[in-house]
Amino acid sequence: MEDDLITITIDNQKVKVKKGITILQAAQQAQIDIPTLCFLKDINEVGDCRMCIVEVEGKRGFATSCIQKVEDGMVVHTQTPDIIEARRVVLDLILSNHPKDCLTCIRSGNCELQSLAIKYNVRGIEFSGEMIKHEIDDKSPSIVRDFSKCILCRRCIATCKNVQNIGAIDSINRGFESCVSTVGNKSLNDVNCTNCGQCIQSCPTGALHEKETYDEVLLKLKDPDTYVIAQTAPAVRVALGEEFGMDIGTNVTGKMITAIKRLGFDKVFDTNTGADFTIVEESNEFIERLKSNENLPMITSCSPGWIKYIEMNYPELLPHLSTCKSPHQMFGALIKTYFAKKEGIDPKNIYVVSIMPCVAKKFEAKRNEMKNNGLYDVDNVITTRELARMIKQANIKFEKLPDSIFDNPMGEATGAAAIFGTTGGVMEAALRTAQDILTGKDLEKINFEQIRGEKGIKRATINIDKKDINIVATSGLANAKTILEEIKSGKADYQFVEIMACPGGCVMGGGQPIKNSKIRSEVDIRKLRADCLYSIDEKSTIRKSHENPILKKIYEEYLEEPGGYRSHKLLHTYYQEREKYKM
Repeated sequence: MEDDLITITIDNQKVKVKKGITILQAAQQAQIDIPTLCFLKDINEVGDCRMCIVEVEGKRGFATSCIQKVEDGMVVHTQTPDIIEARRVVLDLILSNHPKDCLTCIRSGNCELQSLAIKYNVRGIEFSGEMIKHEIDDKSPSIVRDFSKCILCRRCIATCKNVQNIGAIDSINRGFESCVSTVGNKSLNDVNCTNCGQCIQSCPTGALHEKETYDEVLLKLKDPDTYVIAQTAPAVRVALGEEFGMDIGTNVTGKMITAIKRLGFDKVFDTNTGADFTIVEESNEFIERLKSNENLPMITSCSPGWIKYIEMNYPELLPHLSTCKSPHQMFGALIKTYFAKKEGIDPKNIYVVSIMPCVAKKFEAKRNEMKNNGLYDVDNVITTRELARMIKQANIKFEKLPDSIFDNPMGEATGAAAIFGTTGGVMEAALRTAQDILTGKDLEKINFEQIRGEKGIKRATINIDKKDINIVATSGLANAKTILEEIKSGKADYQFVEIMACPGGCVMGGGQPIKNSKIRSEVDIRKLRADCLYSIDEKSTIRKSHENPILKKIYEEYLEEPGGYRSHKLLHTYYQEREKYKM
């Protein structure tokens, strides 16, 4: 409404803006760029770094635009000589206690501090002096913490504490000794970290990054005695292109397959095929629990960060978890059994590489429960970002590649599997199969709009075969806690629950391309990537997992039936209480 608007002037430009917003928001509305460093929309709005300072006529000193509210008639200047010099001083002070190894840093070219230093022409360091030295924490299988590159923006703390409700990291000490660390300054591997990697997505520098393992993959590709197989998750194909300058949410499936083949992999399979197996197994498990009214609600088990969270925080609710392995673990098990037998390859010579949007998958793949006949289902997990580095290192011109298709005999998947990568997708896919089994009909209604969208918690009641089923899909561990507390207290009557550790689901996983704070403020990244997955589903010839012909063939030739003896041995697992802090 007009009454909610006020007029301010920013850099001689009059703009009408809503009351109560910040100067930074007003400037963004007017297409005026104000630099930020500690700011992260809706997560970290504290004004600590002072990069976003502006001058307001009639006010003493500088105003911090990310927290300063607009006032009617306010006149703001964002680029005066004094402001530019003050920003250069801020950058100089930060850089004085920052390593100068930009050429070899994992975030070189995608570092917000580096970009600002270039923008403000900060070449020499005027305030040089003693630098704090810290050991690199690389004990975690998923995340490396290099505090020497931390700029104390506290974005990681806000994400871990406020978004995920974990609090594995926080500020400790004071003054020059201030730093971001864990309880007792222990490794992330020894505290209540869930390995979700959302802290990596929030970090503006290289202080937090995934534990790279693609060098091992490169060595295996050179070994003539090793049969190297890649499998790719649905969320990877809608984000990988961003690493090569393509629009957010571009489907690059064909180019991705071509690139992986040119890297030298013997086969390139689709994790979506594994997802179809997960859906069929999970749907049958849900139906059995529904009929027996035992261990309800059933909760999905595809997100390893979420699994570690419940093991540490709600072990009494572990019986509610589905026993299904996640899609890439199921697929790895099938590759080293069914595929190996069919192709006459010794499973010991097969090396399975999962290309995932998630750093927690690195942790999951090394769980002792993920073994069969002494062999891990999956040998290595690399992220979307790591795959991009491999492609660039091989000097492959990704954007110019022709399209290829996944290899047979395990390269066919359904639209249901594609939506696994976004919040609500696992449940929607499972319900498509469950309702057909329960009714004995091939039902045409397969879209469940009630559990789509950006809301962190999506509750609904659906009717299948004249029975009301209460469902809820949630993403982000803070939201998971809300649902678990409802279940624990008996306040909620759910039958089926989907939980993903990362807000928005796998499309926003810790291993996905990192976007700076400006893009995150202006673009709905989750929606663009998710919409692409839904588009893949809509265009798919087969949109129900149980109708996948490859799946039917493998059940007929090898697994026999969903939930049967061999299926349980290969495709299901168990979970157990896990301590939060190691001594």
